[in-house]
Amino acid sequence: MHNYQSSAAKGAAYGGSARHLPYRSMQRAAVNIYKTDTSYEMLVFAPGRIKENFKLSVKGNELTVSYSPPEGFPKFDWILREYSRGGFVRTFALNESIDASNINAKYVDGVLQVSLPIIAGKETNSQEIAIH
Repeated sequence: MHNYQSSAAKGAAYGGSARHLPYRSMQRAAVNIYKTDTSYEMLVFAPGRIKENFKLSVKGNELTVSYSPPEGFPKFDWILREYSRGGFVRTFALNESIDASNINAKYVDGVLQVSLPIIAGKETNSQEIAIH
């Protein structure tokens, strides 16, 4: 599994709106990934979001995780802003060991938990490379 690209958008740019929206940062939702004996587990840290506005899709060997805030989401005249609940798109390359048809997700306590099951016997081999 490899983080292929990362981008962020404000507003409904990924929800079908035709307006062009500026990029605010390269990453709105931090992601941690760990491996178990039977799966890769992805944790997308996205507190304050609405579960129904997340979208997960697989196309070819890419998993895309995105979020679009609802239309009419309040906009404030911020004095200090260190946290955003805006939209984002994260794309990850999947290797052949992941069973894409059985990927599942749940949103609990501000964390989108995505489980990517490993097909038994298809695990990729790792190799250490010496640095000279």
